[in-house]
Amino acid sequence: MTQHDFDLFVIGAGSGGVRASRMSARYGARVAVAEASHLGGTCVNLGCVPKKLMVYASSFSAAAADAAGFGWTVPTPLFDWATLIANKDREIERLNGIYRGLLEGSGVRIIEGRARLLDRHTVEIGGDTFTAERILIATGSRPFIPPIPGAELGITSDQVFHLESRPEKIIIMGGGYIAVEFAGIFNGLGSEVTLNYRGPLFLRGFDDDIRITLAEEMRKRGIDLRFDSLVDRIECAGSGYAVTLSSGEKVESDQLLCAIGRVPNTAGLGLEEVGVELTDRGAVAVDEHLESSVSGMYAVGDCIDRIALTPVALAEGTAIAETLFNDNPTVVDYTNIPSAVFSQPAVGTVGLTEAEARDAGFDLKIFRTTFRPMVHTLSGRDERTMMKLVVDRKTDRVLGVHMVGHDAGEIIQGMAVALKAGATKATFDSTVGIHPTAAEEFVTMRTPIGL
Repeated sequence: MTQHDFDLFVIGAGSGGVRASRMSARYGARVAVAEASHLGGTCVNLGCVPKKLMVYASSFSAAAADAAGFGWTVPTPLFDWATLIANKDREIERLNGIYRGLLEGSGVRIIEGRARLLDRHTVEIGGDTFTAERILIATGSRPFIPPIPGAELGITSDQVFHLESRPEKIIIMGGGYIAVEFAGIFNGLGSEVTLNYRGPLFLRGFDDDIRITLAEEMRKRGIDLRFDSLVDRIECAGSGYAVTLSSGEKVESDQLLCAIGRVPNTAGLGLEEVGVELTDRGAVAVDEHLESSVSGMYAVGDCIDRIALTPVALAEGTAIAETLFNDNPTVVDYTNIPSAVFSQPAVGTVGLTEAEARDAGFDLKIFRTTFRPMVHTLSGRDERTMMKLVVDRKTDRVLGVHMVGHDAGEIIQGMAVALKAGATKATFDSTVGIHPTAAEEFVTMRTPIGL
């Protein structure tokens, strides 16, 4: 048997790559991980973490506005963009150090630089070559730039965290997580926001009641939502931009954020040259054990284009380590994975949407409620919370739980446990609520809509 430098060589030190590296090393494998940028990947450096910090920052303007109803006299708040960015950068740097410590503490060798495959066992980085019995691709995803004249003039989510100043007016192209979340962030920080999306309603794939409710609430906050609207071209206009829409209208702004999606970051790795099959979108095609078409080469995370969520990449990284180095073949269960959109108000969801359940042939009972949250009975803010249960009439099993409202992500995490355990509507009904909370509505809805 040929002696290799490592038992596992991981390309990419994001969530999935780090998890697979650490656990494999702790199971006794000789592991190296290559990273061309910062440790932690997109989530830590250009995604979940800095974005959530900016969501927190942007929420203070609404809190200040709401304070008067509770007896507080609050002077007009002043926001300093530079302070937020500096503090955010310091926290990200701290997390980078933690990731380094975790890897080194587990015995993983960190190799800095961009990796390229030479064959199914050999990786080249900066002129040096390394061999491994198995190779794991964990290179994540990158923002997609649309083929629109002038699209290169704007920024993507990779640059938005490092702007030198807050734009007074910003146009956001897109209708997914990133577009919706940054619309709320910049609106809360005081920018005039226009969100332009080509479809009839944003957040495609989410339950329609979530999509409708969130659009109503974002418009109440002053965000200009443009649906069924295509961008024809983008041009410079003075120090800003002019965006020409399919209607012929021109919208001008100080900044343009292109947030229309991400694609697997697999180009230039040498995957096709060594025979690794890629999908039409450039994702690594893998089987249930996350192995590619080339024996001994695996992939996890956004680069396999299954469910682009950090906890999913972590689960996939765990499965790699368990299967390869702990004699415990593990398959990731992709059913009932919860997710949240940190919009304002937030979205939380787990399980089937109503449309998905009907398409699957279920006879449904739908429970839905909308209400004014208790906090706004004094704040005076015109905001509604929406909660929804999708229930199989035949078995009484809860198939989906959906929410728009404050702390939706925190609440839905608990609902995900219930769905994973196979909870029925009777289980929900027999659960005692916590009063007064918004979450108690999930166990007090008794009458299905339409009856």
